[in-house]
Amino acid sequence: MKIGVSGASGHLGRAVVSELLQRPGGHEVIAITRTPETVFAPAQGRFGDYNLPECLAEAYVGLDRLLIITTVDPEPGKRGAQNVAAIDAAVKAGVKHIVFMSAVGTRQEEGPARGASYWRGEQHLIATAPAWTILRMNFYAEAFAQLAQAALGQGVLAGLAENRAAFVARDDVAAAAAGILIGDGHAGAIYNATGPERLSGAERAALIAEVTGRPVAFLTVPEEQLRAGLTHAGLPAEVVTIVISIQASFARGAFDIVSGDVERLGGRPPKRLRDVLAGALKSSAA
Repeated sequence: MKIGVSGASGHLGRAVVSELLQRPGGHEVIAITRTPETVFAPAQGRFGDYNLPECLAEAYVGLDRLLIITTVDPEPGKRGAQNVAAIDAAVKAGVKHIVFMSAVGTRQEEGPARGASYWRGEQHLIATAPAWTILRMNFYAEAFAQLAQAALGQGVLAGLAENRAAFVARDDVAAAAAGILIGDGHAGAIYNATGPERLSGAERAALIAEVTGRPVAFLTVPEEQLRAGLTHAGLPAEVVTIVISIQASFARGAFDIVSGDVERLGGRPPKRLRDVLAGALKSSAA
């Protein structure tokens, strides 16, 4: 069976390719990326660029299954168009089963909201793919570790509201994706890749303090104050909008979900946030 990973040069894409190569079954793994020369054997590299839809169908030719990983392009509406173009190219190329990487809490909404591109991709996939699976991931534990690093400087972890989230390690998402790609019985399913525990803002701040030995408090702030602070920090307007949208997702509880899908699909329990933070923040410990 030929399995493709589109977006294979990103952190998640590389992790999925690595997972697939470790699984038994003798599957042929195709890494589709703008830099195919960086792909190492036994995976095969193919050129593919979400901004060049005409080349995607050629990149996807001959694949039995394909994982489409979205980009992080901040331009409004760009990711949604890229998702649709990739799905159309896969259908045109005759891919039998398309797996789409989405996000927990995805619902119908318009840009520039964070979830608009995922919603557009999911709906187009369902309407056009011969067989499909959606894997919705929770907020990356590694991305939260970066927020934690920034919080250490001021001793404050800020958010729009107190909330809970089940952060998931990137490698655990990759394991779940690999399980879908090599397994059977997943057509028409929507899975949620989450961590094993829901942690509130205060609990997250306490965890950072525990790991680093430095005081950190959780503080809720109005959207206007958060937006002004991000702008003052020099972030581009489109990045500020994305951060605000993510924080709004936290506030409405989009990441407040725990499932057993990582263990069922990936074959191992998901990592706890504390373990990810301990590795990422050890150099910040007092």
